[in-house]
Amino acid sequence: MDGERMFEPALALASAKSRQDLSAAMRLFHPDMVLETPAFGTKVRGLDANREVLTKFFASFPDYSVTLEGHASNGEALICWGTVRMTMTGERFGVTPNGEQAELPVFIQFEFKDGLIARERFFFDLSALCAQSGVSTDAVREKLFGRLAASAAM
Repeated sequence: MDGERMFEPALALASAKSRQDLSAAMRLFHPDMVLETPAFGTKVRGLDANREVLTKFFASFPDYSVTLEGHASNGEALICWGTVRMTMTGERFGVTPNGEQAELPVFIQFEFKDGLIARERFFFDLSALCAQSGVSTDAVREKLFGRLAASAAM
């Protein structure tokens, strides 16, 4: 696929996720879809696992929206960059957020198979999200990765 043909489903996915339209997002995924979010330590494969993790994500960030500002491709993968806006809610991460919307730079790596998105790696700065949400990065890291991982980050 060329870069512009890759960008079309990536842009459609950004739009679907910004509307929290899970059905529209799922239609863009290959059956073997891998979704990886290193900041949260998550990596899931398959449509059922993707539906579950996105449902939890939208519950935690109900106003999530992403704006893709640019992209580049090497013919096999697409990299997009932009800005994500989201408000951390609930206590999923073991903390009580301040209710303020965070605005963060983001970059996303996509791979494709059979014209569908087969892999998405979603990168953002967890510390910046925590700072803007008024919560301890160490507490969130401990909840996500365990006590040893939180201690190693210091």
